Amino acid sequence: MEIIEQIKTNKLIDNPTDIQKICLDKLQSRPLPNPKSELWRLSNKSKFSNFLNYSVNEKVRNSDISYPFNSQNIIRITIGDNSQISLVEENYSIQQLSENKVNAYIKEQISCFDQNDNWSDLLNLSLSCTKNILGLKINGSKIPPIEIFSHASSNSLKAKTLVIFLEKNCDIELLQVNLGKENSSLSQSTFFCLEENSSVNHGVVSYGENKSNLLNSLNVIQQKNSEYNLGSLHFKFNYARFEIRIKQATGSAKTNIKGMQITKKDEQISTYTKIDFNGPNGFLDQINKSLADDKSHAIFEGSIIVPKIAQKTDASQLSRNLLLSNLAQIDTKPQLEIIADDVKCKHGATISQLNEEELFYMRTRGITLPEASKLQLSSYFQEIISFIPVSKNRWDLLDKLLNEN
Repeated sequence: MEIIEQIKTNKLIDNPTDIQKICLDKLQSRPLPNPKSELWRLSNKSKFSNFLNYSVNEKVRNSDISYPFNSQNIIRITIGDNSQISLVEENYSIQQLSENKVNAYIKEQISCFDQNDNWSDLLNLSLSCTKNILGLKINGSKIPPIEIFSHASSNSLKAKTLVIFLEKNCDIELLQVNLGKENSSLSQSTFFCLEENSSVNHGVVSYGENKSNLLNSLNVIQQKNSEYNLGSLHFKFNYARFEIRIKQATGSAKTNIKGMQITKKDEQISTYTKIDFNGPNGFLDQINKSLADDKSHAIFEGSIIVPKIAQKTDASQLSRNLLLSNLAQIDTKPQLEIIADDVKCKHGATISQLNEEELFYMRTRGITLPEASKLQLSSYFQEIISFIPVSKNRWDLLDKLLNEN
């Protein structure tokens, strides 16, 4: 693992920034996460090592983005393209944060980072050079849809960091797209701050090519009366890991999460979520789906933490999984940690296969087995896809999953 050896010998970065120094210092004594911890015990050691076997590439290259861009009413941003962002319109503004403001916020966050629990972010920030860190402050209403792209380069590792401050009474629709190239690794860390009465429909679509890897971390802080909606989709990665940490800082906030990971061949894709309620009257509705085929492995572990201060919390976490092969594997573990005594919380998990009776019925009506299977999968996918803020004319996600994956 080339990168780990460089961290141990303090040769990873020639002229590290203050943030890189802090993160490298936290990683120096123990540069790898504890493989016996709950967060890392199921991670495939060989695939995880492969993620770290590429050298860091800080060069900015144009990427072939196979994502249609046929509307003038979309704001598209690529992290690392060195463009300065300053959009000031009548109803809204999107402005790039100064390097000092971004650094100050990140330093505040990493001051309490745990080496094991926050390892992905510590590694990302150790590797993210200044030009690959983007900070945005968004304000106003009637904001056009925003698309933010991160992409890898073949035979290298790239690290990208995104920080977004959503001002009071702001309402946005934002789609993040993480693109993996063949024989590559991409590290993406995102930090979201939602002020009072703000709301965001956040989509995360991550897809790769042969032997591509992804480490994707999302950190969200919600203030009172904010609403955070997340729809996510991860597929076509040799190894991918999506970590979601959401904190309702003062209560009285809403969180809705619908995510899906799809694995084939011998891929491993995992999702880990941690939702902290730090005040009363919080709301969470979460559904995670996994589909595993061939010899692949899909993982979901979710944690809901409700301390005594979080009375009147209403939280639901469900894991619904589809196993398409006897050789595939799905591990799922939704869990609750409740101290408050006046709450409505539930969790559950199911693992099933395609419905044989439905398949038989469709085949008696002249539908072939592959077509019948696609119809069932279409229904399974649609609940998640419909929650991702992207219109069909820009990218038909359902068609991509059924015909290209």
